[in-house]
Amino acid sequence: MRCLVTGAAGFIGSHLSEELIRRGHEVRGVDAFIPYYPHSFKERNVAWLRQQRGFELRQLDLRSDDLDGLLEGVEIVFHIAAMAGLMKSWTDFDGYWTCNVQATQRLLEAWRHEGQHVRRLLLASTSSVYGKYAIGSEDMPTRPVSPYGVTKLAAEHLCRAYLDNFGAPIVILRYFSIYGPRQRPDMGYYRFIEALLRDQEIIVYGDGQQVRGNTYISDCIEATLLAVEARPGEVFNVGGGETATVWDILRRLERLSGRSFRVRQEPERPGDQRYTFADTSRLKQQFGWQPKVGLDEGLARQWVWQQSMIG
Repeated sequence: MRCLVTGAAGFIGSHLSEELIRRGHEVRGVDAFIPYYPHSFKERNVAWLRQQRGFELRQLDLRSDDLDGLLEGVEIVFHIAAMAGLMKSWTDFDGYWTCNVQATQRLLEAWRHEGQHVRRLLLASTSSVYGKYAIGSEDMPTRPVSPYGVTKLAAEHLCRAYLDNFGAPIVILRYFSIYGPRQRPDMGYYRFIEALLRDQEIIVYGDGQQVRGNTYISDCIEATLLAVEARPGEVFNVGGGETATVWDILRRLERLSGRSFRVRQEPERPGDQRYTFADTSRLKQQFGWQPKVGLDEGLARQWVWQQSMIG
């Protein structure tokens, strides 16, 4: 089958594209290469993909470029592209609004005009739509406390509007704290490991008791692929089975590396989530999905990858 993956050069998008290629599918990848983090990171992400006959990469900005022909022959759309991260969304709201909402609207319009043959359109959303406490099932109230969460919830509402009015075959996936090789350099576990590798100080915001339900990247990809067979309109939490505080993660990384952190504490950041842990019963009941990679194993894999990046 032919798939469209937006954000194909990013953390999740590149892993998803690789798995699709390995399973024998064709992938049309799209990425705007917005300088949210260094271009070289994304080029490294797609180095293997560029060598594969079934992969095509288009440098395209969904917000402004001509999308005619983008969906030609495509059966499944994985809309992974987004401006991610909580803190930057306070200072660059235009960037988050255009990347997360406007780009989604233009993709949906492209579907409406020339994508009626598309069988599923999956939107990658986030636990941030739930707000400060994201604990429970997909029926939890959505009360985002950051501009990032607001824009991702707006993208969900847009998708529902196109489902209700035009029959768009939408499935929504709410990801919880994805980590592993290729994690973005602004994300917590990347920054922690980088500090250990380079003997740098790290900042812990607030009391360090924030809890995350961590999801290893391969478990995220498996859930995403299974959701292709979900009914339009379904929403799924995608989260791992282990929680950890910031301090717990730091202790695990110290044991793993045999090194010690130098920590500086600063006040809590606005919009930061206090506790996240996904109830994934719906995903398990419908598809038998369950996370396979434990937190210690996943952190070890990310450590090895980041270590290899600096030689």
